[in-house]
Amino acid sequence: MFEDIYDKKVLITGSSSGIGFEIAKSFAERNCQVVINGRNEKKLKNASKKIEGSLTVSGNVENPFGAKKIVTKAIKLLKGLDILICNVGSGSSIKPGLENYKHWKKSFEKNFFSTTNVIEESKKHLVRSKGVIICISSICGLEYVEEAPTTYSVAKAALNSYVKMTSKVLGKSGVRINAIAPGNIMFRDSVWYKKMKKNKEKTKKFIKSKVPLNKFGNPKNVADMSLFLSSDASNFVTGSVWA
Repeated sequence: MFEDIYDKKVLITGSSSGIGFEIAKSFAERNCQVVINGRNEKKLKNASKKIEGSLTVSGNVENPFGAKKIVTKAIKLLKGLDILICNVGSGSSIKPGLENYKHWKKSFEKNFFSTTNVIEESKKHLVRSKGVIICISSICGLEYVEEAPTTYSVAKAALNSYVKMTSKVLGKSGVRINAIAPGNIMFRDSVWYKKMKKNKEKTKKFIKSKVPLNKFGNPKNVADMSLFLSSDASNFVTGSVWA
């Protein structure tokens, strides 16, 4: 399945663990040339050992200078770029109603600029390859989610809007951009993993009452959607946000 993805050049930000790691693994399994990224070099190298043939570029994409260095190095390693997956983000923030400028700034750097910084630096390379961009967003950017930090939800809503708006411009150059908005994804050290450890019964009750399928998703669900949105099977899809 998705045979056309084989041997593509792929950069995945925030990929030393969790969703990003699973996405990187899925592309590597299809013989893609994969560069993974994270801020912690030791953690990144350990992750790379588990993804055959993967290369690493450490650094922080939350500021434009860091993003430029990362993209420049990744392009040199890959000798081009076909697929960019922006996965950096965090739902950790202050409780709703307690926000101040510091919290807004931090959340937008983590959940919005971490993506736009990388895309701005990668655009010219993706135009050459008629490439694909996938942004990992959140269900919180599409609808009200109880207890979700307002700063996080608004930043992800901005990201979803960015994907829709920028698709018009990128599409003229043959570049597709879409977003995936995961809901309750369970993996070690995730927000939901910590909630389950803290209060298992409360968390199970929340899932039962709020999640239509009454279960957690997993990183492979997001990785599979990433493969689909990168493949020719979705070659007429752009500017969409997939919940």
